[in-house]
Amino acid sequence: MERERLQDFSGNGKKAAGTFSASEMQRRLTAIRAYMAQARIDAALFTSYHNINYYADFMYCQFGRRYGLLVDHAQATSISAGIDGGQPWRRTFGQNLTYTDWQKDNYFHAIAQVIGAARRVGIEFDQVSIDLLKLLQDAFPGVVFVDIAAPAMRLRMIKSAEEIAHITEMARIADMGGAACVEATATGVPEHEVALHSTATMVREIARSWPETELMDTWTWFQSGINTDGAHNPVTSRRIQRGDILSLNCFPMVAGYYVALERTLFAEEASDAHLRLWEFNCRVHDRGKQLLVPGARCSDIAAELNDMYAAEGLLRYRSFGYGHSFGVLSHYYGREAGLELREDCETVLEPGMVISMEPMITIPEGQPGAGGYREHDILVIGEAGSHNITRFPYGPDHLIVRAPARAPTRAA
Repeated sequence: MERERLQDFSGNGKKAAGTFSASEMQRRLTAIRAYMAQARIDAALFTSYHNINYYADFMYCQFGRRYGLLVDHAQATSISAGIDGGQPWRRTFGQNLTYTDWQKDNYFHAIAQVIGAARRVGIEFDQVSIDLLKLLQDAFPGVVFVDIAAPAMRLRMIKSAEEIAHITEMARIADMGGAACVEATATGVPEHEVALHSTATMVREIARSWPETELMDTWTWFQSGINTDGAHNPVTSRRIQRGDILSLNCFPMVAGYYVALERTLFAEEASDAHLRLWEFNCRVHDRGKQLLVPGARCSDIAAELNDMYAAEGLLRYRSFGYGHSFGVLSHYYGREAGLELREDCETVLEPGMVISMEPMITIPEGQPGAGGYREHDILVIGEAGSHNITRFPYGPDHLIVRAPARAPTRAA
């Protein structure tokens, strides 16, 4: 049976209100086109969640199908699967082309409609699989594919005023999620019940603050006891016990943008060994935030904080780097790997960067003070210093949660 290879969903409803202004979206496209002109790239085929979202304001749902955004020097066109109907067209800043399932290569047929005479095409080397690369080469034998992932990442690392305002509002909502975690924390309560209360609180506030946005991907990890040893350990049904070390991790997601609030807590009481480690980790956190200023090198920041841990005999318990860039990213897609507070990252902080400070140590089970300790704030780098957009309190004076649980107020 012969069926259509492409579908036209343009005009199926009205274009959705954009997350950002048209001038902001055009700024992003102008910047990537300037790089393309410099590198003699005729067109760019973005296939990652983060770049399609960044340049088109469209977050796709893959579910076994391929998506793309073809940017040339005249227009930008999202390429989406027919299963999604008109939603990609309504959300895309730019044009949209929809392909059907009726033939296996319809995705490449759709690309062919908009790639035109391009002979040098940028693709994301860090995201395109070997399989997809071969299929692209077979479909477009006259095209030379070059990497555009790293240059696009560098452009995303510097946030605009609109992006910083968006991230700042999300940080406020993350603080609300943290307060909801504390509100729900009590001995005998399962981790998942605390997480559900926090997530619901954040989703409702997102819906209030962005009444036209899509509500997706917001989540909370709440960990207790042994489950605190890893930063990304999933929620379980383990019940909170008196004296437990706890971790709250609140992640509101709005239009593909991610923020985080992470805090160490204790249920009703903390041992002397726990308090000593917790207080020291908070001191590392405080010093780390002081170091986040323009002109500072990521590797130098990591080295100084390493020295603090080493002086206390705790460096071997450090779990991961001290922070990373914020913007379009998530736990299942995207990362601006060029901006991380690690020993092997030479990036120098610049105004407009948004970065976290999140020192963590994990003391193995069976040792005094066992568990994972982590505090996490988000800072915006300015011309002369940095601005902390996380307001939720931390440390023993605020987060030893005693029944009945009460949420701490946001810091002034």
